[in-house]
Amino acid sequence: MSPLEPFGARLRHAMDTRGPLCVGIDPHASLLTAWGLNDDIAGLERFTRTVVEALADRVAVLKPQSAFFERFGSRGIAVLEKSVAEAREAGALVLMDAKRGDIGSTMGAYAATYLDKDSPLFSDAVTVSPYLGFGSLRPALDAAAASGAGVFVLALTSNPEGAEVQRSTTTDGRSLAQLMLDHMAAENAGAEPLGSVGAVVGATLGDVGVNLDINGPLLAPGIGAQGATPADLPGVFGPAVGNVVPSVSRGVLRHGPDVAALRESATRFADEVRSAVAGR
Repeated sequence: MSPLEPFGARLRHAMDTRGPLCVGIDPHASLLTAWGLNDDIAGLERFTRTVVEALADRVAVLKPQSAFFERFGSRGIAVLEKSVAEAREAGALVLMDAKRGDIGSTMGAYAATYLDKDSPLFSDAVTVSPYLGFGSLRPALDAAAASGAGVFVLALTSNPEGAEVQRSTTTDGRSLAQLMLDHMAAENAGAEPLGSVGAVVGATLGDVGVNLDINGPLLAPGIGAQGATPADLPGVFGPAVGNVVPSVSRGVLRHGPDVAALRESATRFADEVRSAVAGR
């Protein structure tokens, strides 16, 4: 099977035509309860199917959080497989939020799971952790390039504990986060209109103090329930804000199970992001 057009190009097109927004699919127990669903396979399936039906034909990216499906075992994974296929068929790019990180053949197996086009869990991109060394991601980077997929690498996350690792200083004086961002920039060198190796940078961080010019997408979780707003994006991302993919989960999902309300909320967030970026 021939590779897809590079993920960065596909993402740029999706953001320009559908709006710069990623919506998470996070079926945790409290959301299922809020939707009037049981915390079981039937509730998981109904929740996921509703989100895909409501949003996959209109948002740029859908981001299922793998852990919330894995907790149901093999039947949960089956729901995840189906939702990935149906979302992609409807035109959304699927970013698997799995945050995998390992070495050698194990990293290769993770890459095959999410980035091999013959895998039942093949996604347009996957999140990975580089903190076993950026080179440990090589199997995923190579697999993504071969299949036209993307990789989003954790750089500066919004959880308070992240700073003790990500803000630590390397021997040449750079922060560890900046070192990782520089590696990403090298992977994306020369790519047009956008590289396929992205960074994960929390939208709640304020002035991040790093160079985000990686010629790749910047996934920005934290919009909505975590406290950040689209208006905050220019202050966090500066000149790179045009490459930001803001990620919102509960801020949209709390409007379910009403399909129209889910769509209206996602459209509103996308419009607010467009306005914030245009007015920077």
